[in-house]
Amino acid sequence: MELEGAIKPFDEARRLLPRDTLCLIRDIETLEIKGFFIECLGVDFCYLSAVVTIAISSQKGGVGKTTVAINLAHAFGRNGSRTVLVDADPQGSVGLSLTRQSRLLAGFYDYIDDAEVKVDGLLVPTRMQTLSLIPAGQASDYDLNGASTSGVTSRLRNLHGELADLGIDICIIDTAAGLFGATADVLAMADAVLVPQQAEPLGIRSVPKMLEALTRMRIANPRLVILGVVLTMMQEHLPESRDTGKALRAIMPPEMVMNTVVPRGDLFVTASARGLPVGVMEGGDEILALFDRLRVEIESRLGFI
Repeated sequence: MELEGAIKPFDEARRLLPRDTLCLIRDIETLEIKGFFIECLGVDFCYLSAVVTIAISSQKGGVGKTTVAINLAHAFGRNGSRTVLVDADPQGSVGLSLTRQSRLLAGFYDYIDDAEVKVDGLLVPTRMQTLSLIPAGQASDYDLNGASTSGVTSRLRNLHGELADLGIDICIIDTAAGLFGATADVLAMADAVLVPQQAEPLGIRSVPKMLEALTRMRIANPRLVILGVVLTMMQEHLPESRDTGKALRAIMPPEMVMNTVVPRGDLFVTASARGLPVGVMEGGDEILALFDRLRVEIESRLGFI
């Protein structure tokens, strides 16, 4: 794929951008970014497994990971794919958003700790027949210490295999912030990763570190597809938020920034308080359509359509 010229001239626009955004530009430019993206885009999609595992990961917290994970899983399930949403964040954010009993249930960390635990005993059904949840579960030595072992790797492979045996099509994993501990282990076995990033000047300063870390991650897992960055918490009425999105798109090849943008809105807070995906809320039709568009983008990048 020819990416010459993918990084557009930005000299004129630089003078109009906040200092933090300009710092991001300089940071990204030091990454030899073209070589990174050429490598990421040269993925052989035939290596995708029967169950496609998509990690939702970011270098920092507070970027909307859980919101994206929940609503994207809902979009896949709504489209007919048998989907499992796994809460791999020790804080249990997915579980707390969808079921207030999640802290009482066995889940991901119990599975990692105990070889006797089976996936089918962890699945929590939802009102949608094609969507199930695996909560974070109880705190474990692995959760607290974050030390990866060969046993952890084996259990994660088993998790993938058991989901395949159950006929699952899509596994969405909401990971903890940062790319270490359980998140690093998940990325080492995942098929793809989507990176939410809030459209705020200070927020996107973490993008260069995230890209460097994902480069290292693809050494451990060469089949990992970098789906790209999805902008979240966009506030179109704020010039700073709009400029941040424009700056990111100007620096990164278009293939590596999703066209779909997730806005900041009160409906997300209300949906979380009620334990529902935003799309099923009254007035949530636009958000429902938005995450359907994101699903289609992902399917296209994975070679499904």
